[in-house]
Amino acid sequence: MTSALQRLPDETIELTITIPWTDIASNYEHAIVAAIQNAELPGFRKGKAPRKAVEEKLDKTKVYEEVLKDLLPKAYNEAVTQQKIHPIVTPKVELKEANEGKDWTVRALTCEKPQVTLGEYKKAIGDVKTSKQKKIWVPGQEPSASAKTLADKEDQKPTLDELLKALYEHVTIKIPGLLLEHEVNRLLSDLIDQTKKLGLSVDQYLASTNRSPESIKKEYAEQAKRTLALEFALEEVADKEGILISDDDIAAVIKTAKTDEEKKSLEGQKYYLASLLRRQKTLDFLAAL
Repeated sequence: MTSALQRLPDETIELTITIPWTDIASNYEHAIVAAIQNAELPGFRKGKAPRKAVEEKLDKTKVYEEVLKDLLPKAYNEAVTQQKIHPIVTPKVELKEANEGKDWTVRALTCEKPQVTLGEYKKAIGDVKTSKQKKIWVPGQEPSASAKTLADKEDQKPTLDELLKALYEHVTIKIPGLLLEHEVNRLLSDLIDQTKKLGLSVDQYLASTNRSPESIKKEYAEQAKRTLALEFALEEVADKEGILISDDDIAAVIKTAKTDEEKKSLEGQKYYLASLLRRQKTLDFLAAL
């Protein structure tokens, strides 16, 4: 197996993978042998039918499809190792050339974690806090001392949206096109599920909200860009500030389980729990700046 790598302008990685015909032929032979062993043809006991009779009953295209399904994961993993990349998404694979007797060519699109430049996000958050402390005094409407104290406390705390807005506006990041596509597709899939629950088609829902398929895709693209940018930005903040999650942190969450089934479910999602807890600690850190 050989591979070549090209980085596309939108930061998507294109892998061109060549699978030797010898590998394909070998796997094809194994598939035929397995088919013969499981074949049940009239006049023959199971596994005893002649090879020619079995092959005549087989759909060659489907056999090759199974061969490719078997070879692709290994070929892709070898290409990733060979090119020394660290993909973060499931690849988008396309068979480019597949002729008998010749090497096959596969195109795989993937991407790595994008680089993040945080900028002066701490200053930006500080500015938000400062602006929250400013008061507009209206003659004749001076609040009582207790009401003013309560209002001051509330006003001095930026909302989560305000913190994230300040962070987002100072982050420099280029989200790979493939990653954006994945996120937009996820949002569209969620939309389809939601409309089904409402007993509507997507077209009916869009018509009721005065939106078109094009406008919703554009809206979701912007939403996906912001969501992903903030996700990577928060990870970068956590890395730079040394924000970590301990086993005790995870154990404390698991202890909150109300049933054995819930506890078992949480124990099977420790990595996900750690991710959520680290993100919350990072948000707490930003709020405390």
